[in-house]
Amino acid sequence: MLEKLIHIFKLDIQHVDPVENSFSSTVYRCVQANGEVVYIKIPFSKVKLFRELEAYRLLENHISTPKLLNYWTGDEHSTGALLLRESTGIQLSVNSSARIAFQVGRVHAKMHSIEPQTNQKSTYIENVYLEWPQFLIRQFYSFATDAKPLLEEALYNKAIHTFAKMRLQLPEPDGPSFIHMDFRPGNILVTSSEVSSVIDFETVRFGSTEVDFTKIYRDYLSHDLQLYEAYKEGYSSIRPLIDLERVLPFYRFTDAFNSIGWCNRRGLETNIDFYERSLDILKAELH
Repeated sequence: MLEKLIHIFKLDIQHVDPVENSFSSTVYRCVQANGEVVYIKIPFSKVKLFRELEAYRLLENHISTPKLLNYWTGDEHSTGALLLRESTGIQLSVNSSARIAFQVGRVHAKMHSIEPQTNQKSTYIENVYLEWPQFLIRQFYSFATDAKPLLEEALYNKAIHTFAKMRLQLPEPDGPSFIHMDFRPGNILVTSSEVSSVIDFETVRFGSTEVDFTKIYRDYLSHDLQLYEAYKEGYSSIRPLIDLERVLPFYRFTDAFNSIGWCNRRGLETNIDFYERSLDILKAELH
């Protein structure tokens, strides 16, 4: 498939490396003969391909994303692929400055400021805002089927009971907003002074912003109070920030539970580290 895509995109490739930790796509970093670096991204499904293409259009003039050079919509044997120019910067880390955390907050808020377009139907980016409680229920119980075999019975039953109780205590949804659904350091590229690019839009939706803080808090903000405060300040400079302390416990718990189900669905052996990390979070949230 890779050779076919190189031919379709008319690339003169000198060197190719698969990109690690790409969980929902197959991605290759390609160095061309002229030194230019591009990425070939093969989404998990055609829906994800078209969703990402639509996201690039919606995000234009709002936030920085990788430059889309070309795409192929696939055939009966393939989901298709995207050709992207390499973005500047490195992955966000907890070693970043408070200045960067402030910029991360601003970028996140700019995404959340994008609302569904009333004059143009969005074909692949689903709007689940009006049915937000039902969306949460569908997500949770879908992954519960996969999570159950991996959890002790008592822990599983406690998770089911906790979900039913906690979701009734959530505030009114905040939106409708464009939500990334996988907004975490691995999908945020930064320079020394700014966020240079946000990547991976295969799971985006229009919905409530409250779900979208979970992963950035889990992997970044929870490690340093100074970063957390700077992020909140940056976000609030663009749009009002919801009461995170009120919603994060619910979403941290459900994210850990759903992640365990995801690991079983995608292969426990290849995702064992993520499973163990999610299990630790689940136990801590349900203590």
